[in-house]
Order: sequence, then C-alpha cells, then structure tokens
Amino acid sequence: MKKILPIILIAIILFVTFAVFEELNKFDPKKKRLECQEKTITFEKIEFENPIWETNNLIETNNFVIKSDIEYSKLMQSHLINILDVSQADAILNKVLKKHIKSNQVSDKKLEIDYYIYENDKEDKGKKGAKSKLYAGYLVFEFKLDGKLVYKIQTDYMDIDGKDIEERMNCVIDSFLSIK
Repeated sequence: MKKILPIILIAIILFVTFAVFEELNKFDPKKKRLECQEKTITFEKIEFENPIWETNNLIETNNFVIKSDIEYSKLMQSHLINILDVSQADAILNKVLKKHIKSNQVSDKKLEIDYYIYENDKEDKGKKGAKSKLYAGYLVFEFKLDGKLVYKIQTDYMDIDGKDIEERMNCVIDSFLSIK
C-alpha cells in the first residue's frame, strides 16, 4: 500500500499538470493575435500537426503558387464585378507578397496559397440577420503544403468597392507570417 500511494499521487499530479498545460495552450480561432485582425471579423485555423513553421520561409524565398477565385453576388447587383476580377486580385496579392520576399531561392516545395473573395449577397434570404449584412464581403485564404492545410483565415472587408481588400490581404499575410 505504501508503494502504490506515491504512484497514484504522482499520476494525479501529472494529469493535472498536463490538463492545465493543454488549457493554456488551447488555440481560440476567434482570438485576435494581431492588431489588424481587430478591424473586421477574422477567424483563423492553425493546423499545428502540419509543418506550418516550414511554410513561412517559402513566402520569403518566393516559393509559392497562387490559386484564386471571386464569387460575386448573385441575387443583388454586384458592385465588385465591374471593379475587380481575378487577375486584378492576384496582382494585389502579389504586391502584398512582394514586400515579404527576401530571396529567390529555388525549392522543391511550394506553398499553395488558395484564396477566394466572396461578395456579400445582401438579398440572400438565408442571411441570419442584420449583422450579416454589415460587411461588403470576405476573403478566405488557405495555405497548403503538399496538399495538406497548414493555415486558414477568413476576414471581412467592409468597402463595397473593395478598396480595403489590399489592407485585408496584408493582414492575412502578416497573420500567416507571424506564426513562428
């Protein structure tokens, strides 16, 4: 009995320590890590199991490919359709990314930056309420390595003409690169 009691006590202490450690390190997707994330509604998903730390330098060494799409509003008249197309959005993103490129180091690995811009369709009857009509649209970015998702972020843009899309793209890239 004297030998079992210390083992049980150690097991309980280890269990409590592990539970506290896990709770402290739990990731909240709604928590704002950067100041730019506080400007609009922003959600993040970080896949810690996948090598996110390997991917940051792929932007810095110009080893990435971009996939993109824009979903214009269908039920209401689109403001964005005559202002922004996919190639223009890609040009904005490339301008943002260019600020972070430090070298042109060739790598076998390529970071896939897959994003789309969604224009908020305010005439959609499926909208849940007045708050869902406050934003002009949102951007969803997925960063993938070897086909596996390592990071995902969604952030709203507020200007119906998309004038703040570049600012939101800056926030997305800064958010991704801030994970070390």
